[in-house]
Amino acid sequence: MRRKIVAGNWKMNGSRDLAKSLVGSVRSGISDLDNGAEVVIIPPALYVRDVVELAGASVSVGVQNVGQWLSGAYTGEISAGMARDMGCEFALVGHSERRQLFGETDESVAAKVEHLLSSGLTAVVCVGETLAERESGKAESVVAAQVRSGLAKVGHDRWQQVVVAYEPVWAIGTGKTATAGDAQAMHGWIRNQLAELGAPAEDVSLLYGGSVKADNAAALFAEPDIDGGLIGGASLKAEDFVSICRAVPASI
Repeated sequence: MRRKIVAGNWKMNGSRDLAKSLVGSVRSGISDLDNGAEVVIIPPALYVRDVVELAGASVSVGVQNVGQWLSGAYTGEISAGMARDMGCEFALVGHSERRQLFGETDESVAAKVEHLLSSGLTAVVCVGETLAERESGKAESVVAAQVRSGLAKVGHDRWQQVVVAYEPVWAIGTGKTATAGDAQAMHGWIRNQLAELGAPAEDVSLLYGGSVKADNAAALFAEPDIDGGLIGGASLKAEDFVSICRAVPASI
């Protein structure tokens, strides 16, 4: 059975005061959540410890990025093992901003995924196309290449630690959102790619990310291959984030 997940990516936002108030409000808001959704908060690395201490049993914590190495002379990097040691259970890999701004490649994504799985973390592997790629008819081939390359090193016994997040680049932080039908079509395509990789495709959770808000979450999450969301800006507002968590149907 697929996991239902709503993960809030704070990106480079926050403070200790924000962490205290926001995590507390989210915990209170989901205290009676009964739809089976896993709620995850992914703060900047400097605030992971604060969020772990505040999260309690009802909220899981992740990191936004890890290095592609186990350890060594890589100033500024953190390893998958370090993230696990700090209490994280999830890690983003291959977010479009990492790909576009920091040159992250499918090969480095694959290396990071391998280390994350070995460390016992769940890897949230982000894939998605730009507007130019979609308009030129390349969206499916671009996403397929990202899925196949990024997950190439996943062993047959590790798929339960893999989550794929489809985030059309043109819909991140722009206010534009793929229609529920468009998002479902790509999620179905991703599931087909997973099956061709030999994964238990029907058991891998697929999340949609790209300007998900309280007023469109229910329509997106109602689609059969969308198992939750990777939430950006709306995760910084407790009321909005809680509403999105509540939009996950009791059965997907």
